[in-house]
Amino acid sequence: MSFIIRPVHHDDLNQLVDLAKQFNLLNLPGDKKVIGEKIDRSEQSFAGKLSKTQSEYLFVLEDVEEKYVVGSSLVLAKHGNDEVPHSYFKIFKRDHFSQDLGVGFIHQVLRFQLDFDGPTEIGGLLVDKSYRRRPEKLGKQISLSRFLYMGLYPERFEDRVLCELTPPLTDEGRSEFWEALGRRFTGLPYQEADLLSQSHKEFIESLFPQDDIYLCLLDAKARLVLGRVGEATKPAQHLLESIGFSYLDEVDPFDGGPHYGANVSQILPITQGRRLRVTEFKDAAYKEQGLVATTGEDFKASLASADVRGNDVALAPKVRQLLNIEVGEEIYMSPFNYNRGK
Repeated sequence: MSFIIRPVHHDDLNQLVDLAKQFNLLNLPGDKKVIGEKIDRSEQSFAGKLSKTQSEYLFVLEDVEEKYVVGSSLVLAKHGNDEVPHSYFKIFKRDHFSQDLGVGFIHQVLRFQLDFDGPTEIGGLLVDKSYRRRPEKLGKQISLSRFLYMGLYPERFEDRVLCELTPPLTDEGRSEFWEALGRRFTGLPYQEADLLSQSHKEFIESLFPQDDIYLCLLDAKARLVLGRVGEATKPAQHLLESIGFSYLDEVDPFDGGPHYGANVSQILPITQGRRLRVTEFKDAAYKEQGLVATTGEDFKASLASADVRGNDVALAPKVRQLLNIEVGEEIYMSPFNYNRGK
């Protein structure tokens, strides 16, 4: 089978809706109207017609032989501005000591924060359930390929990149953290509040407590999930850690899910990405594996076998055909495997 990663097109609408319905992520719900609007915004973003605060890039993974969309990933160019700030809880430690008792405690506290000059955010990572656990590591391909686009067009993104990971939820899809904290200050059920926050942020700033919240006062179930990653999200966590992301001691104000982040200068697919000229070698040995992306207006990427010598690269003929790359053209290549982290 052959797979390419490319920007979403309007022709993908029905297939992408079907894919999203398998998971129903908040930032990519299985709703035809919402996804149609996201496709509109993505096409305008790739065309450079929107400001950074409005831009949202939606990538899809296509099974070329079946002509079927089997995965997606998303980049919000800027998450947090003067009109719609990025909100989160920062976790701090506070020391308390009693001279009389000779006893001290180190307490963890949550402090509500707003960021009016927010980072780039990545999300929307989906892979069709029937395509998982394939040897091509399709989830890794669709996740990493967006960094190649960021490496090609750094001016379109912020210097900081954020990823909000999903924490453990109950079997009914509720958040123990929200039940213990957010619901008491807003009166809203978790799903309703999280959905509302996608378009309206005012209620968060107005109703959430501005003072430090001591974690020891929260329900034990809520403390247990704070900053934890749900089982289904652990592969994404490990992948992020392997390319330079780390836990920021920040959590989502709704579900307590951990925020991971990195500066662009730390993200390995970007820092190790290289522009190379496509050539042919008579004795080519395609022993190196990497993600290869086109550098023209029509962005496409694929996992490729290559022979790199200096600034020249020979690509396996199948990959050149798949990405429609000619000898003499420039491509952008980044490693597929990294030894850093877990």
